[in-house]
Amino acid sequence: MNVEYINPFLRATLNVLKTMAFTEAIAGKPYVKKEQVAGGDVSGIIGITGETDGSLSISFSESCICYIVSNMFGETIGKLNQEVEDAVGEITNMISGDARRELAEKGMVLHGAIPTVVSGKNHSVKHMAKGPSIAIPFSTKAGHFVVEVCFNK
Repeated sequence: MNVEYINPFLRATLNVLKTMAFTEAIAGKPYVKKEQVAGGDVSGIIGITGETDGSLSISFSESCICYIVSNMFGETIGKLNQEVEDAVGEITNMISGDARRELAEKGMVLHGAIPTVVSGKNHSVKHMAKGPSIAIPFSTKAGHFVVEVCFNK
């Protein structure tokens, strides 16, 4: 997979969390993900079509997403609930949109579907594209999350 596709999603992740949730995140070393088990307790997944097809997923640990959503809402959120799941979908949508905007500026037009949110311990995330799934772990002071990007080319 072309690194030109991945970097906009990394930048978008850092930007959205910093501006919308006042959260600093540190990216770890990317790796090719071979299993389908999610890297967290709740995941947002969005299909992407256009000049190439693929998907983006973001899987948050419960402590991490509760911290992020607490910052977004200005109130303490202590556990996963419907509000948190809705926020995961919106965060996924914002990151996808920000990354697709950057790629469009480089001439690659992509479209995003409506995000799906899945939660529960050891849930699965299956990317439909045939390319490798590149996973980037992130850490925050409240926990971890993993961004996965998978495209056909």
